[in-house]
Amino acid sequence: MVTDNESERARPLDMKLEVIVVPVSDFDRAKEFYGSLGWRLDAEFADGDDYRVIQFTPPGSGASVIFGKNITDAEPGSAQGLYLIVSDIEAAREDFRHRGVDISEVFHAGNEHAGDDEPYLFGRLRVDGTDPDRRSYRSYASFRDPDGNGWLLQEVTARLPGRIDAAATTFASVADLASAFRRAEAAHGEYEKQLGHRDEDWPSWYADYMVREQTGAPEPS
Repeated sequence: MVTDNESERARPLDMKLEVIVVPVSDFDRAKEFYGSLGWRLDAEFADGDDYRVIQFTPPGSGASVIFGKNITDAEPGSAQGLYLIVSDIEAAREDFRHRGVDISEVFHAGNEHAGDDEPYLFGRLRVDGTDPDRRSYRSYASFRDPDGNGWLLQEVTARLPGRIDAAATTFASVADLASAFRRAEAAHGEYEKQLGHRDEDWPSWYADYMVREQTGAPEPS
């Protein structure tokens, strides 16, 4: 018989990934760059000439990046494959472009393994444009900071099953919630075509759709 105490111990403790170290060579240049992205400057501490740390958080993110003096001995520019998840890859790329970032065109994964392509998840060849079926997880854009640390934007609109706690569905920002509403509106339009009349209880349908989409469950019918 499993006791309450044993059951409690079997549950893993919450462990929130909150900080990623980005190795840079010029701290002020990096501070200017990440600030230009519209990221929030959370903290900047120094202890004489021996220590300095600067922390930024992307909009809607639960994790932050830090860089500075005596933070890491990793080679500047050696951080690669840093992922920024967005709900609209084209809008996100356009925002970065307007901020002066040298960002790639949107691309998706080809069916062959990469040759000389820059590495990214799955190591596939880059094919121009968004994923033809606009599937979640399949469309990307890439950029680098001034030291060459490599970042990828990845479009995620629906999580794989099991990736989201169904009891804790949340939206990280106003922009994410607005994008979810737009996708729900489009899907609901198709649903009303099947009904053949206006759905008077559309708010409930929207809410059900948005929760199901985030948790990876089939859309309501």
